Amino acid sequence: MIEPSPDSPPGEERLVGSDRVLVVLRVLAERPEGVGLEEMAKALDSPKPTVHRALAALRRAGFAIQDGRGRYLLGDEFLRLAFTHHEARPDHARIRPALERLANRFGETAHYAVLDRREVVYRAKVDSPSGAVRLSSTVGGRNPAHNTGVGKVLLAWALPDDDAVRAWAAEGPLSRPTRRTKVAVEELCAELATVRELGYAVDDQENEEGVNCLAVPAFLTSSVVPSGAVSVSALAYRTPLADLVAAVAEIRDIVAETR
Repeated sequence: MIEPSPDSPPGEERLVGSDRVLVVLRVLAERPEGVGLEEMAKALDSPKPTVHRALAALRRAGFAIQDGRGRYLLGDEFLRLAFTHHEARPDHARIRPALERLANRFGETAHYAVLDRREVVYRAKVDSPSGAVRLSSTVGGRNPAHNTGVGKVLLAWALPDDDAVRAWAAEGPLSRPTRRTKVAVEELCAELATVRELGYAVDDQENEEGVNCLAVPAFLTSSVVPSGAVSVSALAYRTPLADLVAAVAEIRDIVAETR
């Protein structure tokens, strides 16, 4: 880091000092195994006493700790604040830019939904501004999980094997809103196994006649457990299901950019 010159105004000197602390924090974040004082000084191209003062400030705030080997790591207080902030950010607000991109890209409706036992709850919805015909789904609305793309995605993660699927299905009858809806338990077992393998689910007019969709998981709060699922829901005559399947990699990439 560039040191302030002797004639730097007081405000500029404080800013440079703050910048140095932030860079030290970033280096700690990049070195989960810890970093020694000399190594840190080399990384910052700064004198060891200067870096030590920055580390001391971080330690006083609980943002850095020193282990038994004398190496510095991110402190628990920093991690607590970071995770608290991350988890407190409303998922529907965070995912909205991805929904807008998907709605504009396909000229259809994009949803974000979460699982609530046997149903999905829609947390966010974006219609394409160019779509003359729009879907009747609403934010806060619900649908059975077994006949929606978002529901199948979330069930595939929540029910890890066929026995879990059978136990879930045994809790009550499965509704059949269209002739395409799969209500046989073994059919559902096979479909969720396919979803686990492919990483996405489809709804081939199973929830509403004339409407199909493709859904992928959204990992907003964990890298292994989806917080919800995102779908592109389309009028079948306008956007065939095969077109959505062909674009699954693009859909997945757009959703994955939201963190």
